[in-house]
Amino acid sequence: QVQLVESGGGWVQPGDSLTLSCVASGRAISGYAIAWFRQAPGKEREFAAGIALSGLMSYYGDSVKGRFTISRNNAENLVTLQMTRLKPEDTAVYYCAARAGFVRQNVTQYDDWGQGTQVTVIS
Repeated sequence: QVQLVESGGGWVQPGDSLTLSCVASGRAISGYAIAWFRQAPGKEREFAAGIALSGLMSYYGDSVKGRFTISRNNAENLVTLQMTRLKPEDTAVYYCAARAGFVRQNVTQYDDWGQGTQVTVIS
């Protein structure tokens, strides 16, 4: 099991940028695919971005493609999510999740989760 802690959330205005961090402990993340999910009030948790074990492959949900970038530093057990051109509809709690093997976009296929960090985009 790997423990995950997210940070970097906050209040921003439309068009701003924000970078979220996910720090892992307990096990090396080099053996895990890592993903960011988000959940807005009253909505289901949705896949935002995911990155493969090596970091060579990354995947994005349609709503964030071209605006968000996921990256990882296995030596530091760190995964980041750079978010640009933020929109009010990006407002959500953002969760970091880990699973052994390949990136999947289904929330039920992740074993370990962080507690989440709130991102609010408001004029």
